[in-house]
Amino acid sequence: MFSLSKLPHLFLLLSPGFLRGVVSSPTDDNAARGGHGDHGEPGHKESHQDSYSTFASEFLESRYLTDEGYPFPTAPPVDPFAKIKVSDCGITKGCIRYGKPGCDAETCDYFLSYRRIGADVEYEMSADTDGWVAVGFSSDKKMGGDDVMGCVHDDNGRVRIHHFYNVGQWAKEIKRNPARDEEGIFENNRVTCRFKRPLYVPREETLVDLHLSWYYLFAWGPAIQGSITRHDIDAPPVSDHMISIYKYEDIFMPSTAYQTFSSPFCLLLIVALTFYLLMGTP
Repeated sequence: MFSLSKLPHLFLLLSPGFLRGVVSSPTDDNAARGGHGDHGEPGHKESHQDSYSTFASEFLESRYLTDEGYPFPTAPPVDPFAKIKVSDCGITKGCIRYGKPGCDAETCDYFLSYRRIGADVEYEMSADTDGWVAVGFSSDKKMGGDDVMGCVHDDNGRVRIHHFYNVGQWAKEIKRNPARDEEGIFENNRVTCRFKRPLYVPREETLVDLHLSWYYLFAWGPAIQGSITRHDIDAPPVSDHMISIYKYEDIFMPSTAYQTFSSPFCLLLIVALTFYLLMGTP
């Protein structure tokens, strides 16, 4: 016996919308058969791909285009480079400045800072150049056999961190790069960067342990297609004593232009010349 409770289901099955979803029209069948080969597979696959491509393109257009037709940004904006704070120098980090007295990270010829963060050492470097800036860790104040970290400005406007090893007077790039959490920017004709490096590393010729004290070599210069060239000055500055990452110092080193009148010999010469002019010749 037919149950009246099944009538709603029967009406649903006989509804035009349901029938359209189950029974294909002759036009649809002809369209599908038109692309079939002997086995019917290729034509069916092409029809499915075409419909999917149309759906995907319509979805992307509706999802990523504004009402005016301009695309939305597909990635979040990159965080701006945080400026180097010199007010922390000698307190929560060590700093070395080379240039005009009173200069900071944006005006010194060369600037470097260091601080311990857990098992890492964070370095910040900046120099008045459009090419590269680097720091070397030396045991004897001389170039040769030194572990070097450099920040290089390439032709695409990016600043990348590289690892080098000084072979004599030349820096050879090393594939093994201990740097991480890299940041860099080229702005106002200055290359500035920030990165971390492990405090302890496996013993290797091209890597030094930063928990030990080293003389710091400072260099900067031009770059060609992302490759460093010779540094700007013939005798790059070097720290007058070994630097320890456990001691936060604020060291100022006058550049050549300001060293002339600060050396004892020059001061003595100026005094003698002044005395001669005041006394006159006999």
